[in-house]
Amino acid sequence: MRFLPVNTDALLVELDDLEQTLALFAALQGRPIEGVTELVPAARTVLVVFQPGVVSRAALIADIGARDTSSRVARDGKLIEIPVHYNGEDLDDVAQHLGITREEVVRRHTGGTYSVAFTGFAPGFAYLSGGDPTLDVPRRKTPRTRIPAGAVALAGTFSGVYPQASPGGWQILGVTPVAMWDLNRDTPALLQPGYRVRFIDAGAVAASDMSAGSAASATSSASTTSTASAASTASAAPTTPPDAAPVAPTTPALEIVSPGLQAVFEDLGRPGQARQGVAASGAMDRGALRAANRLVGNAPGEAGIEIVYGGFQVRAHGPCVLAVTGAQGNIALRNAAGASWAVPGYQAFAMDDGDTLTLGQPDAGIRYYLVARGGFAVEPVLGSCSTDTLARVGPEPLAAGDRIGIRPAGQGAIVGAPETAPADLPRTDAEVVLDVVLGPRTDWCDTDAVALLSRQAWSVTPQSNRVGIRLQGDTPLQRANHAELPSEGTRKGSIQVPASGQPVLFLADHPLTGGYPVIGSVAPWHLDRAAQIPIGARVRLNPISDFVPVDVPAVQVTPT
Repeated sequence: MRFLPVNTDALLVELDDLEQTLALFAALQGRPIEGVTELVPAARTVLVVFQPGVVSRAALIADIGARDTSSRVARDGKLIEIPVHYNGEDLDDVAQHLGITREEVVRRHTGGTYSVAFTGFAPGFAYLSGGDPTLDVPRRKTPRTRIPAGAVALAGTFSGVYPQASPGGWQILGVTPVAMWDLNRDTPALLQPGYRVRFIDAGAVAASDMSAGSAASATSSASTTSTASAASTASAAPTTPPDAAPVAPTTPALEIVSPGLQAVFEDLGRPGQARQGVAASGAMDRGALRAANRLVGNAPGEAGIEIVYGGFQVRAHGPCVLAVTGAQGNIALRNAAGASWAVPGYQAFAMDDGDTLTLGQPDAGIRYYLVARGGFAVEPVLGSCSTDTLARVGPEPLAAGDRIGIRPAGQGAIVGAPETAPADLPRTDAEVVLDVVLGPRTDWCDTDAVALLSRQAWSVTPQSNRVGIRLQGDTPLQRANHAELPSEGTRKGSIQVPASGQPVLFLADHPLTGGYPVIGSVAPWHLDRAAQIPIGARVRLNPISDFVPVDVPAVQVTPT
């Protein structure tokens, strides 16, 4: 095993192959380590997220390094049969690459049984291994900007089905009408780690009819000891159910007059959903959300409204107590009679029926957080009220005319306890410094990359959002290793180096796994600061550690 640093609270365990990876993952699930909060298996790695106050990095390495990875994990779970119309855009290219006919490609793809090795990239996306070993093709040199939902594709020796329309570089063989992800199911992801999958040739279909997500059936057989099969219907459903129950006329509520550029519900996220390919998401500036909730007497993780770049306005229907934190800007109240006055941030304030609250464009930072005493009446999705903009999980972004109910406040909560606004919110006219922990793939970049990473200031481009910040430097980072990196787990704060050499800093809605090398990660204490960096600002990345992998010899198991 090779242990690679990811951040102060995460490390990546690299193994020789998928079999060892699955064996280690099974061992860590069978005998968990106290303080480990999340495990994300991938092709040759397991991402281990831990609490440094509970278990040290050295203790983790010692424990994990002593685990046996020689055993083979049985892949005999539920069988899912997926019908496929084999007329994908890359079918001929795959056939040419392999030197066989397209009919032979289909025969080989449908001739074996696959296993769900791990999940990632998007909710419901499963990496399927164990098919015909000759079906080994590289990703497309230029990824497509849009691959349709239901596309059945290859990359390396893996097969997969895109659960929703998204960019991607896999080679498309065909399309299935079976929904991989459906929030109306008890378990939204159709394919789970350990399940078996068999592709069935469903015949040709016109290109114009290749729309996945329509009602279809998936045949499943019960597992290892049963040969009986049962039909299960996987209907396509909207990825976001209704956000909240209708608001009663007597319930205090906020009416959205203008949502601004983007206004979404966010709490502290939905950790623990990696099995379904779902990342945690949650508030970008978690400290600001917690502070706002403390001001009105809520629990720290109560959902608030995250508002980017102001332009936001709400009207009160009934009395309520609110607080605004995060970005620094003009916060104004206007009553029904037309009188207007400024409201300070980081203080609780009351609104009466008919009052209007307006958040102006920030002077520092870019994200406001608005909370109400008692909390907003919004329904959770997979245990969280957060809107994940990449995965399309959670409530829809707010729109003009939406009316948000406010729940009754709990007894005994303190309102108005002092909170201090951060003194160093990022501005466009000041350089922002972010501490960086090097790893896990620092050695995939050339010897000058780390020096250039810290020496050069990086501009934040307009192509930045909740998924990540795209950085632009005068001199791009150069890679020393140009091989294709197998997909592996990523964390909020990861700094990926794509082929362009211009880094991408992952934020709250990042994909669970990625295929570009990560040169380093923003330290946890600067993640909230990163969330507030405006477009056009210049960022200086400050490495605070050396890149030091740890190699541990494989455990030698003596047969009994």
